[in-house]
Amino acid sequence: MSDIFREIEDELRRENLRQLWVRYGKYVIGLVALIIIVTAAYVGWRAYERHVHEAEGARYAAALTLVAEGHPAEATAAFAELARNASGGIAALSLLQEAALKVKSGDVAGAITVYDGLAANASADPIFRDIATLLAARYGLDKGNPQAVAARLKPLASANSPWHGLALELTAVAELKAGDKAKALADLKLIVNDNTVSAGVRQRAIALQKALAP
Repeated sequence: MSDIFREIEDELRRENLRQLWVRYGKYVIGLVALIIIVTAAYVGWRAYERHVHEAEGARYAAALTLVAEGHPAEATAAFAELARNASGGIAALSLLQEAALKVKSGDVAGAITVYDGLAANASADPIFRDIATLLAARYGLDKGNPQAVAARLKPLASANSPWHGLALELTAVAELKAGDKAKALADLKLIVNDNTVSAGVRQRAIALQKALAP
C-alpha cells in the first residue's frame, strides 16, 4: 500500500509542477532571457569601452608625436579635438596639453581659458581640476587681479590639500603683487616650517624670504 500512496504523491507533485510551469513558466523564461540580454550587453559595452579607450590612447600618442616632431599648431588642434570627443582622463590630459602648447605659442589668455574650463568641469577628476586651477593662477598672476588669484587658491592652500605647498607659494606671490608683504612673508614661513611640502617649494620659499628680508 505504501508504494501506491508514494506513486499517488509523486503524480500529484508532478501535476502541481506542471500546473505551476503552465502558469509561471513564461515569466521564468522571460527572466532568464532578460539576464542573458543584460549580461551580453554588459560584456559588449565593456568590449566597446576597451576599443574606445585604445583608440583614444592611440590618438593621444599621435598628438604627442606631433609635438616631438615640431608641429605645435597641428598638435594643439589634435589635442583640442581629442578633448572634445574623448572621455575621462584622456580628455583632461588633452586639455592640459592644449593649454601648455598655447602658453608656448604666446597665447596665454587662450591657455587660461582652457585651464578655467577644465577647473570648472564638475565631471572631470578632482586631480585634473586642481592642476588646472593652479596653472590658471600661475599664468593669471602676470596680468590678472592678484587678490582674485589668491582667493581662488584658498581652497588648495588649506593644510588638508595635497597641493597646499604650491598653492601657498602662488598665494605669497599674489600677495606680493598686491603689495601685502606681511601676508606674503607669513605664508612663506608656513611653507618653510611645513615638512610635508616638496623640497623644491621649500627652497624657493627660503630664497624668497631672504630676498624680502630687510
